[in-house]
Amino acid sequence: MSIKFFDQIIPWSARALLVAGAVVLFSDNVIAGECPADKVAENSVTSGPTTPNGVTDNLIGSIDLEQKSVSFKGEQFRMRQLVVEAGGVVPWHGHSERPAIIYVVEGSITEYRSSCAVPIEHKAGEVTAEFGASLSHWWKNNTDKRAVLLSADILHDTSSEKQSM
Repeated sequence: MSIKFFDQIIPWSARALLVAGAVVLFSDNVIAGECPADKVAENSVTSGPTTPNGVTDNLIGSIDLEQKSVSFKGEQFRMRQLVVEAGGVVPWHGHSERPAIIYVVEGSITEYRSSCAVPIEHKAGEVTAEFGASLSHWWKNNTDKRAVLLSADILHDTSSEKQSM
């Protein structure tokens, strides 16, 4: 199948999600810890820190989706490396319009999710998907070692000053 044909039948966003899904399916990585079934509860956590602390957010690469299709006006598919130092915080944010896939490269980090009554621990080698109108959360490195994460997401409104986390 030619690349041109592939471009015509599968939009950029679907291809991005297919690639991310293939990485998860065909790697030795484990899907990250999930909220225990008996602890799922909407609005369990309703807020968290609002500014990053001890986090380095490096853009590794990006694709300006608007240049590839008019249906992606103001959107960017990007991959970032986040280094969260011991005690560091990724502030409260939501994923109603920004799907993301997180891969924990090194260390571990705790997620405080709006839909879970207990914190969720994510360890090196695990992957977690973040998307949904009701998903808001924040993360904290509760260990004495840094955590390194890779984040692939689709950012809407790239003109916004608030493009991180």
